[in-house]
Amino acid sequence: MKNLTKVALGILTSVGGYLEVGSMGTALQAGAAYRFQLLWAIAAGTICIAFLTEMTGRLAAVSHHTVVDAMRKHFGFRFQVWPLAAQIIVDLFVLSSEIGGASLALELATGISIRVWVVPVALGIWLLLWLGSFGTIEHSIAVLGLVTLSFVVAAWWLGPPWRDVARGLVPSRPAQDPAQYAYFAVGILGATVSPYLVTFYSSGAIEEKWKTKDLMQHRIVSAHGMSFGSCSWMAILFVVGIVIARRGILAGSHQDAAGLLTVVFGRWGFWLFCASLFIGCVGAALELALDVSYITAQTFGWTWGENEKPAEGARFSLVYTAALALATIPSLLGIDPLKLTMCSMALTVLALPLVTAPLIVLMNDRRLLHTHTNGWASNCAVIAIVALSFVLAVLAIPVQLMGT
Repeated sequence: MKNLTKVALGILTSVGGYLEVGSMGTALQAGAAYRFQLLWAIAAGTICIAFLTEMTGRLAAVSHHTVVDAMRKHFGFRFQVWPLAAQIIVDLFVLSSEIGGASLALELATGISIRVWVVPVALGIWLLLWLGSFGTIEHSIAVLGLVTLSFVVAAWWLGPPWRDVARGLVPSRPAQDPAQYAYFAVGILGATVSPYLVTFYSSGAIEEKWKTKDLMQHRIVSAHGMSFGSCSWMAILFVVGIVIARRGILAGSHQDAAGLLTVVFGRWGFWLFCASLFIGCVGAALELALDVSYITAQTFGWTWGENEKPAEGARFSLVYTAALALATIPSLLGIDPLKLTMCSMALTVLALPLVTAPLIVLMNDRRLLHTHTNGWASNCAVIAIVALSFVLAVLAIPVQLMGT
């Protein structure tokens, strides 16, 4: 029963933490422009991140090393400093967009300017990190994040055209504006296969003291948890596509989309949308702020851990404090969270090869994993993911310039 509870909590974490400003923003714009045609990108990204989290979680459980720690020990500090620098930049951009997204949700709910909410949101996130433990933050946000399943309920109630949905799961040539189509596809894949999810997941496995005996439970969380989480994301595409087709309502931004759920839930739909956006963004911001501290502390060999008291991991706590302070600047300057999100997704795919490529070596190192090294299927998957990450990195900037 104890193990079943852990599995359930892991799946709740995936469902509650999967939907945030990046996934919501890309789904709103892609659904408005192409209805169901980009479902394949969500599905492909989900498969990739499920494989990556399974591998990095297995690495942590067997070797008791995080991805960053293993990379530093295997390749040396001089190598590790480059992925660290790239990922800190990406994490700060995405963290800024999440703080902006949570502040935007409060602006929608209250009518008070987003700039008023930025500092209180960042301060609230900091307090949760300063006072909370890893388990408390993980599970409380996950349970609250179940409100995002309101999109799944809405999609089911509206009745998606299943033939069009099935066609959307297969990549196809768009009828219009292929540059924008590619731009959204790269954005969706960047929001799904994000480096921070890989490094955060392996750090979380160490925080929760996973062991080799937990591998079966871990595989269930990786496979089914990420799949359940992506359902909410796909459901946004369903709702946007259906409502646009039937009622001609635009949903190219969070403000335009705030009334989408009212079609099913009436006036409560607006509040469900605001709550989904706020909780999803706060959950992702907590993970991102922690990830900046995780990868920095692990690279330099500092004491780290959210379960440690701030005084015992002073440098660890200082890093997420500084990250949150820096992440408030774009929203305070008036930069639109959705534009910042799409920019950060392009930067994400640029950093992705630096995190995924070393896994080909690490996951086949018997000194780390003993008898739990990758099999042929996992090796094929990681090679395909690395190849995809290099392709996305090459396409990111040109597609960003042509698609915006």
